[in-house]
Amino acid sequence: MITVNAIIAKKKAGEKIVSLTAYDFISARILDEAGIDIILVGDSAANVFAGEKTTLPITTEEMLYHTRVVARAVKNGLVIADMPFMSYQVSVESAVYNAGRFLRAGACGVKLEGGAPMIQTVKRLVDLGIPVMGHLGLTPQSVHKFGGYRIQGVGKDASERMLEDAKSLQSAGCFAIVLEKIPKALAKRITSAIEIPTIGIGAGPHCDGQVLVLHDILGLFEEFKPRFVKRYANLAEEIRRAVEQYKKEVQGGIFPDKEHSFD
Repeated sequence: MITVNAIIAKKKAGEKIVSLTAYDFISARILDEAGIDIILVGDSAANVFAGEKTTLPITTEEMLYHTRVVARAVKNGLVIADMPFMSYQVSVESAVYNAGRFLRAGACGVKLEGGAPMIQTVKRLVDLGIPVMGHLGLTPQSVHKFGGYRIQGVGKDASERMLEDAKSLQSAGCFAIVLEKIPKALAKRITSAIEIPTIGIGAGPHCDGQVLVLHDILGLFEEFKPRFVKRYANLAEEIRRAVEQYKKEVQGGIFPDKEHSFD
């Protein structure tokens, strides 16, 4: 089974880290069988699973449910759970309590968003033995602060702050940091400046690994396609075709036939 230390070792060995999201048992099992290193139970479930406009509405209880069913399927990958909005920002104590609930649900660690304001929280979690993945750049839980899903880390001041945040998260004990929607030159600079892995999403090719939303790469989520998403399949069309064929056969009395009936 892949561990936090194994993920860190991949950077030292120059091996790319592969991550995808999962929210259900079947998807998680397929990802695990395919050898995905980090299976992220993302709060993006709010968007692609529940149809919300942002990640903000998803609750801790809902994320715990997704974490339990994903962890039940995974035998080899590292299961990391996103801590949802307001599950860790209120106080260090509430962050510790909620992070502990995710580990009890089967996660191997948690991911939380933000830099400087989160350092003490990260330190406390790590001191208690809870692995933490950081998240810098476009942090979706701060979408209203950013005024939309805009590229982050643009300009000297912003890039310097992000670099310092990355170093601080490393010092606080994060085992890896997600870098989302930032210039590729900045991602390369951060990746070279820290010893822990960077996992990019819209951050270019120089990160130590990549993560994408499973529903995006499979072409299941059609409402929005970010520039950094590559679709490796178009399953929405395939599912639509299969459902329409089933409907046609039922209405026409073709299904069920003798093969699919009992004597």
